[in-house]
Parts: sequence; C-alpha cells; structure tokens
Amino acid sequence: MNWRSLFSPFKRLDPFFVLATLGLIGVGLLFIYSASYRAEEGMLTAMTRKQMGWALAGLAMMFGVARYDYRALMGHAWLLYVGGVVLLLLVLIAGVKVYGAYRWLNVFGIRVQPSEFAKLGALIAMAAYLAHPSRRLEDPQTMAVVLGLCGLPFLLIMQQPDLGTAMTLLPMAFMLLFVAGVPLRSLLVLAAIGLALLPLGWWIIDDYQRERLLVFLDPGRDPLGAGWNKIQSEIAVGSGGLRGKGFLMGTQNILGFLPRTVAPTDFIFSVIAEESGFLGCLAVLCLYLVLFASGVRAAWRARDLFGRLLAVGMVSLVFSHVFVNVAMTIGMMPITGLPLPLISYGGSFMVTTLIGFGIIQSVYVHRITR
Repeated sequence: MNWRSLFSPFKRLDPFFVLATLGLIGVGLLFIYSASYRAEEGMLTAMTRKQMGWALAGLAMMFGVARYDYRALMGHAWLLYVGGVVLLLLVLIAGVKVYGAYRWLNVFGIRVQPSEFAKLGALIAMAAYLAHPSRRLEDPQTMAVVLGLCGLPFLLIMQQPDLGTAMTLLPMAFMLLFVAGVPLRSLLVLAAIGLALLPLGWWIIDDYQRERLLVFLDPGRDPLGAGWNKIQSEIAVGSGGLRGKGFLMGTQNILGFLPRTVAPTDFIFSVIAEESGFLGCLAVLCLYLVLFASGVRAAWRARDLFGRLLAVGMVSLVFSHVFVNVAMTIGMMPITGLPLPLISYGGSFMVTTLIGFGIIQSVYVHRITR
C-alpha cells in the first residue's frame, strides 16, 4: 500500500477550518459537561462521554469524505435525496415520541434524527440539479423544481412537528438559487411572495408554536410556563457580564433555573454566556467566523459550479443555525429549538454537520490551484 498517496489529500485541507472545527467541538464538550454536571458522576458526565463518541465518529467521517472527490456525489444525488425522504416518512410511521414530537427513529437502540440527514440529501440534490450543464437558470421551471426539492422535506419535517429545522431549508435553497445565477428579479419576486404568504403560517403552525410567538412578544404572558426558558436564558446571558462567573459557577445553570433538559442542547449558548461572559461568547463567534470565511473561500475557489453550490449551501445551513440559536438565547427571536453547530448536545446533528464539513473540505482539496 502506498501510504503517501493515501494521506496526500489531507495535506491540502484548510488548517484554519480544521482548527476552528476542533476548537468548537472542544468548547461544546466543556460546556456540555457544565450543563449536565453532577458531582457524583466524576470526571465525565454521561452526556459528555456520548458527545465525545459522536464527535470522534463525525471527525472520522469528515476526514474520510474530504479525501474523496465531491464530484462523485453528482451521480448519487437523487438516491441520497430519496433516502432522506424515505427516512422522514418512516418517522411519521414508526417514529419515537419525545417531548410531544415524532422526530426520531430507533436504529439498533440508537436514537437517530432523520431530518438532519434529509437536509444533507436535499442540499446535494438541489446543487446537482442546478449544476447540470443543460440547466436554463432563467427558466421559471428551474426555480419551481428547486422549490419542490426543498418543499417536500420541508413539509415532512413540519409534520413532526419541527418548525425550526424545516425553516433552515429555505435560506439554503435561496442561496443556492442566487449563487447558481438565477436572475435577481426572479429571486426578489420569490421573496416578495414568501413575505406575503408569511401571515398564513399562523394558522398552519401548532398551538405550542403559536404560544412561543406570543411569549416572544410578551414574556410576562406565562413566566412560569411557556416563557420560563426564555426568561431564564436572558438572565443567564445578562448575568455573565464581561468575563463570566467562571466554569461550573453559573447559578442559572448549576442550580437548574435553566432546565437540564434544554441547557446542554438548545440553550448551550446561555451556559457559555453565563460562565465565560461576553469575551467567551465573542471567542466562540470568532471561531464560527473562521468557519464562515473558510467555507466561502472554498466555494470561491471551487473547480466547478457543483462544488461551489455544495460549499455555499452547507455554509448557509450551518450559519442559519448559529444566527437563530444565538438570537433565540438572547431574546431577539422566538424559541425554535435549533441546536448550536458542533457545540450543542446531539449525535445526529454533530455527525451530519461534520459530514457536511467534509464535503466543504473535499471542495477545497480539489480546488483550482493558482
């Protein structure tokens, strides 16, 4: 075996992207430990051990995907898309109910969230469709097909119900259309139609989702119920100050005012803010900024349109999560339940995010060298 040829692709990886990824995973493990801390569990909590295992599995997949040419995905795009849709249908048929929602499947005793894999499949399928040499981007049919590819998983995810995850598909699809070269006038018309139809969503979403919107507008409406997490999150963020209270010293976190069911997942940024303060939050956001800049650079130097669309789509997907999660925890947006990439507790999201990062790095590895 030629070991030099086996590892040669890794020499072209973006070191800044890889280091930022590892840094965010490390931050996540640290604060998941804090958010799930129990003195009797010793050095590592059960959540920390599980997250470490998922991170290692995801990193192995990231480096494995980065090694192979992303252009091979073009031929498997529809299979991946259909596979994701089938998994979403299985959730509706045989899904596991957790906190009132059917979002998971039990696979050999492991709880898997198919919507995360379906998002990747939708990204690859939309990118493959738009990048086809025969595609006429000015043709309204092109936009209609892309919206259909986005709309099917969107509707299936909404049935779980999971509004937050479904909504992340929309900016991704919009960015793919924009980068592919669809006329700006068509995109503006699409955006205007979307805004005009937005009020209809009030009658489509579930009762608990309506309550979240009302609590966002008036947190005092139900301070001990639907408004509790929002209020406690804002207290945690505000009480952190400039430098934070110190690791394992956050009262909102350790004393359980920020519930242990959400602190390691949707509200992990609140834990970071309380214990490391504004400076700690700024450091985390700087790591995300490095990922964003590196992802955009990979797209800019991509060998073809397919690679550019894959990189841009993955970047937009991840940063939709970052923007919404941070805005949610500081009270600037309604609670949606979106995790923070690489930091929040959760196996499916961790693994699929790192697979997506592997695709970005594959685009970068096979870039045009200048």
